[in-house]
Amino acid sequence: MGGLQSKAVQLLGIHHLTAVSAKIRDNRRFYTETLGMRLVKRSVNQDDVSAYHLFYADAKGSPGTDLTFFDWPAPRESRGTRSIVRTSLRVRREALAWWLQRFNELGVKHGEIVEHDGRYSLAFEDPEGQRLALVDDGGKGDPPASWERSPVPAAMQIRGLGPILMSVPMLKPTDELLTRVFNMKQARDYPHPDNPATRVHVFEMSGGGAHAELHVAVQPDLPVSRLGAGGVHHVAFRTPDADYDAWADRLNDSGVPNSGKVDRFWFRSLYVREPNGVLFEIASDGPGFAVDEDPSTLGEHLVLPPFLEPHRAEITANLKPID
Repeated sequence: MGGLQSKAVQLLGIHHLTAVSAKIRDNRRFYTETLGMRLVKRSVNQDDVSAYHLFYADAKGSPGTDLTFFDWPAPRESRGTRSIVRTSLRVRREALAWWLQRFNELGVKHGEIVEHDGRYSLAFEDPEGQRLALVDDGGKGDPPASWERSPVPAAMQIRGLGPILMSVPMLKPTDELLTRVFNMKQARDYPHPDNPATRVHVFEMSGGGAHAELHVAVQPDLPVSRLGAGGVHHVAFRTPDADYDAWADRLNDSGVPNSGKVDRFWFRSLYVREPNGVLFEIASDGPGFAVDEDPSTLGEHLVLPPFLEPHRAEITANLKPID
């Protein structure tokens, strides 16, 4: 990596995470009815308009709360290293027991409430095998916006994205990118809950906290994963709007191959594939999902960014209803 001449900037935490579903109607039901999240944007993959892109979040679609899905008719993910392996969703500590009971009642595949890395969590999977966990957030992170129409009581609702766990066969090249370029701090490590001989290294953004951590497990003995339904496409990290251009400069000054500036209309993006193959994104906080919809009706209608709007009839003709 080259020398850095650009402005020193800090990431605020996790912005969103994008995964893959081959059963998008079932996906919508699970995340809105079982998990009680709000569908805040109903759109298409801007690079593959044959596929829906659904965004689930808090009531406002606040940065740091988005769990999103591409609608791809793919076989199940082949699990392994060089991938994101579990996505955490933040809740209050007292909500975990409530969720355990709810998962039992609704037949959701889950583990038990356990403590690791100093936090209580509850691992579970969606119907396609997407690996998730509810984690006690300690009350940190931006205050969530509860959704009044959620089937989940406000005090129990998901508050946003928590630590993201990824697997790599070797730590050093990923560590170098995260610390030297992304300005993350390697704060600590802990034994992997499924294999205590494996260490998980915690990288903090800004001041840390459950909303601002990337956890990296070093697992050289695993096969390489293959993306599919139930797998994760990429994770995005938050930047203030004012720092977006500085991040573009920083990636270029460091000699890191990247996408260049990409305008997604609701936010602006920069994409980097880290040395072990996991796709990262840096995404701006704004302008947000209400820039083209009334906040009271977010996610109720198909919305396209302006450059795709002239093709609406052709795009919608190839989409199946999801309601």
